[in-house]
Amino acid sequence: MVKLKEHKHPTENKPIEAIPLPFRVYIPLSQHLGRSCLPLVKIGEAVKRGQKIASAEAHVFSPIHASISGKVASIQDWPHPVLGRAKAIVIESDGLDRAYELANLRTQVEINSLTPDQIRNIIFEAGIVGMGGAGFPTHIKLNPPKPVNTLIINGAECEPFLTGDYRLMIEKTDEILLGIELVVKCLGVSKVYVAIEDNKPQAIAVFKNAIPCLPVGRRNTQYAIRVLKSFYPQGGEKQLIKNILKREVPSGKLPFDIGVVVHNVATIYAVYEAVYLNKPLYERVVTVTGSCLSNPKNLLVRIGAPIKELIDFCGPLKNEPAKIIIGGPMMGIAQYTLDVPVIKSTTGVILLNEEEAKIQQEGLCIRCGACVRECPAGLMPCLINLASEKEMWTQAKRYRALDCIECGLCDYVCPANRRLTQSIKRAKLEVVG
Repeated sequence: MVKLKEHKHPTENKPIEAIPLPFRVYIPLSQHLGRSCLPLVKIGEAVKRGQKIASAEAHVFSPIHASISGKVASIQDWPHPVLGRAKAIVIESDGLDRAYELANLRTQVEINSLTPDQIRNIIFEAGIVGMGGAGFPTHIKLNPPKPVNTLIINGAECEPFLTGDYRLMIEKTDEILLGIELVVKCLGVSKVYVAIEDNKPQAIAVFKNAIPCLPVGRRNTQYAIRVLKSFYPQGGEKQLIKNILKREVPSGKLPFDIGVVVHNVATIYAVYEAVYLNKPLYERVVTVTGSCLSNPKNLLVRIGAPIKELIDFCGPLKNEPAKIIIGGPMMGIAQYTLDVPVIKSTTGVILLNEEEAKIQQEGLCIRCGACVRECPAGLMPCLINLASEKEMWTQAKRYRALDCIECGLCDYVCPANRRLTQSIKRAKLEVVG
């Protein structure tokens, strides 16, 4: 792990602010790991906010909902922040933001009577996925094939620039604790660790104050705050488990194999909204920041809103950005158009100037071992890179390319500016086939 320049100060004290209703949204049919959804609506059909508009017949998927009310203008290929292009449902707003006919808010008595299966089904129907960037359907993660005893709430937010999770922890503390209680009921765990990096003092304080005040009936589970040093990539599942529990997830295994489940705080908040407020996942908090912006902010944004609208809302521009990244600067993806929409896993939009975005000349590997020493997964990135360049995919698999978490740390520490992560990503695609 390494200490990075955080660049969090422009937004860490900015309260979450709702962006005006977009005139048109572009809602991709692929916003999660697993099978892409198929449209449930037709061109010209009127829809309402929160209405299910896409689903699939598959085990691993998550349904998709309208984020505004209006009319389905088209169903077409559109720029996608991760896939490049994908099919999307385009909705033109009617300006009314009418909600779909849903049941009333659930009372605490009703919520207490819900079974784990009922909670999981509510979460599934709400279309909730991992909102830290992974996009894995949450209802599946809440039904692990093996018993688990520990839940880790990931509030590390170790990527530079991003502060959306930090603001959620400060502004929605009680709601997150209610969401944790629901997840505990689904998993049947006895221990909960809330992991927060030490560069988030307000979040640490509010949780330390809130947990002792939990009602007696909710203290049957053991809660603990774990304050972690702010290093990258602290927020990876396996890194959190190792740092908090001193346990390692074996190669090829997942956290539930050692009795642990990890959930991001934004996901937990979405669980609260789904169960308590009967609210599908149609909006999320996005950090919009970077040296090119005059007014960086943490925004509550409807899914499908083009990032151009977010940038305009945080303007004016100080200068034209040389690179726009969706996600964090280490694991995020550079975009080729401002038409790309916010999706469920969009954590940030970062605008970098020409100096920040400058691509260094790639040199030859000097066998210094820096990438090996710093790799949080214990890999040899230089050797996987070599195998990838020579298209020796069997050898890349032998070097455990599939265990790479794509954190970008090897690129960051490489004195020769090797594009290690890029070549390892290619190797993973080839190995999987």
